[in-house]
Amino acid sequence: MFIAATLAILITMGLALARALLGPTVYDRIASVNMFGTKTVLLIAVFAFLSGRTDLLDIAIVYALINFIGVVTVLRLVEHGEFHSTGESIALSDVTSLNDDENSGKTKHSDSETVGPKE
Repeated sequence: MFIAATLAILITMGLALARALLGPTVYDRIASVNMFGTKTVLLIAVFAFLSGRTDLLDIAIVYALINFIGVVTVLRLVEHGEFHSTGESIALSDVTSLNDDENSGKTKHSDSETVGPKE
């Protein structure tokens, strides 16, 4: 029974690897790498059960967390083109708009419409 589960996991890992190599879009590739990581966690869990080594389940959980963080990081890189933002331009514009608001006594909304005085 567990041998069949192991074989099924290995087959789906092979299919996920093929999808990662042949995927037409970058999102297909990222999803298939995520699936490959998830199947690896399942494979480690099955191996832990078959061998009776429950300490391998901790390794599987850590691997799942690393897989999740890695996929989120790669998706952020694809979406924004960078891993982090320095925030310099945002911080500078926020400071400028805050100074303008304090000097004018009015509050600005996100749609750049000025409303009555601050309370």
